[in-house]
Amino acid sequence: MFTAGMSASAVVEVGQLSALRTALQQAGSGTTIRVLPGTYAGGIVAHNLRGTAQNPITITAVDSRLPPVFTGGTEGLKLSNCAYIKVQHLIFDGFSRNGINIDDASKKVASHHVVLDDVAVLNTGSRGNHDAIKLSGVHDFIVRHVRIEAWGGSAIDMVGCRNGLIEACTFSGKQGFRGGNGIQIKGGSHAILVQNNLFQDAGTRTVQIGGLTGKQYFRPSVGDYEAKNVTVSGNTFIGGEAQIAWVTAQDSHVHHNLFYLPEKWLGRILQETKDSQFKPCQRGLFEQNVVITDNRVNTFFNVGQGTEPESFVFRENLWFRLNGDNRPNLPAFETDGIYDVDPMILAGNDGRLQINSADPRLKQIGPDAYKPWTVGSDFSDVSVPRVKVPEVKYSTLDWIEALIK
Repeated sequence: MFTAGMSASAVVEVGQLSALRTALQQAGSGTTIRVLPGTYAGGIVAHNLRGTAQNPITITAVDSRLPPVFTGGTEGLKLSNCAYIKVQHLIFDGFSRNGINIDDASKKVASHHVVLDDVAVLNTGSRGNHDAIKLSGVHDFIVRHVRIEAWGGSAIDMVGCRNGLIEACTFSGKQGFRGGNGIQIKGGSHAILVQNNLFQDAGTRTVQIGGLTGKQYFRPSVGDYEAKNVTVSGNTFIGGEAQIAWVTAQDSHVHHNLFYLPEKWLGRILQETKDSQFKPCQRGLFEQNVVITDNRVNTFFNVGQGTEPESFVFRENLWFRLNGDNRPNLPAFETDGIYDVDPMILAGNDGRLQINSADPRLKQIGPDAYKPWTVGSDFSDVSVPRVKVPEVKYSTLDWIEALIK
């Protein structure tokens, strides 16, 4: 039985799509909707679903070991103008447009304090710009323990989002799906932390900080950047054409990651807009990463016109090239780089890579040395640390010394 504006203690079990839709229409602060095991059609839509920090709204499985599967149609789950809501223990499989789409109702009212936890999004789109998870104008959000496999556009696409945490997720590309990006952060997005994730063949630009967004889509307004104050840390990257990219971005921090065998470039620094309102792509801090390449990478960083690669800072990274010269060609001077040390990468039982070298120089670098940032609780504000890129100016003597070391 459903009651409009159900109380904070209401728990509703549903076993049919029609019952789920009714429960969403009538849910109030604190309502928990539990979905029985089974296969359901997609097309779940909810507007103005608003809980509170003390009494959030939860959509979950009756049994987390038997998550319900939603499949078929254009879009799995659409949430607009929603707040303090958690979606967990559900599977979305085989949607032609988006698996999960959360937005701000065409920039009218932002969705905020949204948690996606232990969700799988599989086989979204194929060749077109279709995203597994699309977030537009969303703030104070957490995407955690989410498994994404096979997508057309981006596994997670953010437009005008802020104060977000993406952690402990797995991203796996699949033959027959375009897979443009694993994560794309654009359209005026800022204060985003991407930590402790695993990317396996996850797109031509695996994590893209920035992008090329039409001005009408920026949230809340158009500034001079596509993305700013973004941190990418503690992650493992395996394969992919370019594993990290900065596009019309400012003030980013990429640190304590493992970059393993990119297929063409390690990274790209690009300015894809010609609009003079936007500052050149600039000010990235790349430090304490482990980078393993082979002979497929001739240029480590592809640098486009209209960028400021000299404003990027490189320091304390380990570079190891299989059967080749370990010293990389970088767009800016690096301090305290580590060369000629084999990190002895081995695969663990969970598919993640592990550094097995006992060399003391590796104790402070790579994912194993990363200390994750933690949010206070699921529905507290996601106030990720601000990125501080040091102002460093190098002399000609620095470059000469680096070359002869």
